Amino acid sequence: MSLNSMSRQIFFAAVAFFAWIVTTAIAAEPRKPNVLLIVSDDLCNALGTYGNPLVKSPNIDRLAEKGVRFDRAYCQFPLCNPSRASFLTGLRPDQLRVYENATQFRANVPNAQSLPQTFRRAGYFVARVGKLYHYGVPAQIGTDGLDDKPSWELVVNPRGHDKDVEDKIHTIAPKTAMGPARFGGTLSWFADEGLDADQTDGKTAIEITKLLEANQDRPFFLACGFFRPHTPYVAPQKYFDLYPREKINLPAVPAGHHEAGPAMAFGSMKKEQEQLTDELRREITQAYHASTSFMDAQVGVVLDALDRLKLADNTIVVFMSDHGYHLGEHGLWQKMSLFENSARVPLIIYDPRLKVAATGPRKSSPRTVELIDLHPTLADLAGLSAPSELTGKSLRPLLQNPEAAWDKPALTQVSRGTPTATGQKAKNRAAMGYSLRTERYRYTLWDDGKGGEQLFDYKTDPDELVNLANDASQQQVKSELKAQLEKLRAIK
Repeated sequence: MSLNSMSRQIFFAAVAFFAWIVTTAIAAEPRKPNVLLIVSDDLCNALGTYGNPLVKSPNIDRLAEKGVRFDRAYCQFPLCNPSRASFLTGLRPDQLRVYENATQFRANVPNAQSLPQTFRRAGYFVARVGKLYHYGVPAQIGTDGLDDKPSWELVVNPRGHDKDVEDKIHTIAPKTAMGPARFGGTLSWFADEGLDADQTDGKTAIEITKLLEANQDRPFFLACGFFRPHTPYVAPQKYFDLYPREKINLPAVPAGHHEAGPAMAFGSMKKEQEQLTDELRREITQAYHASTSFMDAQVGVVLDALDRLKLADNTIVVFMSDHGYHLGEHGLWQKMSLFENSARVPLIIYDPRLKVAATGPRKSSPRTVELIDLHPTLADLAGLSAPSELTGKSLRPLLQNPEAAWDKPALTQVSRGTPTATGQKAKNRAAMGYSLRTERYRYTLWDDGKGGEQLFDYKTDPDELVNLANDASQQQVKSELKAQLEKLRAIK
């Protein structure tokens, strides 16, 4: 064998050996986890997994059985745009200065790094289908709404049959001089015909499935934004049939509850809601639950696709809502209050790679957590760096041990009137309410105290009917909670 021939053989052997080393190293490197973020619109905790005996939510329930269900999770602002801007950036509403449904957050904080951007910068395929940032519902279904273009590589805006039947929708809102009432801000409902796949949420589930199929060989962050059960509560008739009205129990509101105040606590009530009869309340509640079960069925379509494509073992799944919702509790409907029904949200996180220490039949956490914890949590689970300015905290310890030591309270705020950004001229004076939630107490401060205070002890008063703010025996507790509230509120 000549020297040149031997040299060539040695060269090719070295190349082959080097290629084997590289291939082995790549194979040994764990694949980045995928993320599937599922957000329901205006969903309260009326779900089977949260103990509701009437509502049928089998798909959300089965996710909770695999993951960790957070029993005390709270939004930062009980309104779509402020809440979504907050949890999709990880910044509090006062940091973003977004308090209504018209301001896109980058108008105030142009350089904020959103949660999807954190994954996009790490090389993930990042896309959304449906409502993640704010849409006006139903008017902006099928459009980008107040979307954030830097957050996504791809967006899909489904539009379903629910948009075609708006002339049939029942509503308690009066007609205006401009024409028919807008459905998005009031109690409105309709039992539709046709298949799930005809509806906007049905189309959303189908489009998410397509993206799962197309991107199963690379790490992805997919955000699935369902519109239901946001009003108008539109769903196929079969979901209405699940809830006979005679089986719906209405919440009791004690006489004099509103008069006891503070008045600002009940400021979310709308004039047209005074016309509600018990029959109408049951009909509206039926429609809300029907929309919830319809949305749950679409969650099932997406989870089934994860299983079918063998992606479930490496995909972190989050199910959540943007805020809670009143169904007559405290005599209130919809959102924009600082009572538990409006501030509390369903939150379920499943990371198939984590072993969870569970003490009961279900892995649920009693700790108080916030939606701003989502950004640092998902970044941590994926091994990514979150922006340093985030004030949320990774929930990894609670995903591994749902009852781990945890001393972080939750802060929720809401406005009465519309605050404006710095430099803008306010038309009317606006006031803010701030509410601090610990595992046992809720302390609420309205308009820096000028609008009153509330203190509820959930150990003795789970329905928030006895305000202890002026109780002499509770002043030390109130003082300590107020100090915690002011500390969190000072974060700008």
